[in-house]
Amino acid sequence: MPTLFRTITMPRDLSEKDIAILKKLAPECGDLTCSGSGHSFHSILPPVSNHFSEDSNDFIGRISRLSNEELTYITDMILKGEESMGCLPVEDVEALVHLLHDRLSPEHAKKVIDAYESGSSCEH
Repeated sequence: MPTLFRTITMPRDLSEKDIAILKKLAPECGDLTCSGSGHSFHSILPPVSNHFSEDSNDFIGRISRLSNEELTYITDMILKGEESMGCLPVEDVEALVHLLHDRLSPEHAKKVIDAYESGSSCEH
């Protein structure tokens, strides 16, 4: 029987670990506020994809900087419903899935695909 994951992303305050990962992916990130909405960031991947990456190649380059431990952490947060992918362009989701497949395992990639496909759309 397949494992069920909580796929509805809940707003969260970024932890120190989240902020460190966000700063690693987007060193130019001056503060943790979305310039479009004025709200604080509640996830790591959407601001990197939508605010700091110039295109999907830039996004791939940025997420490739992550260690396997950091990739596992982000994957775990996605599967718990605490890291949003609903706002990511499909090509950025695909890049993340390929990276997870190559660096962690095909199982990690499959779980993230399942979470993405059953998740909610962009709400934050």
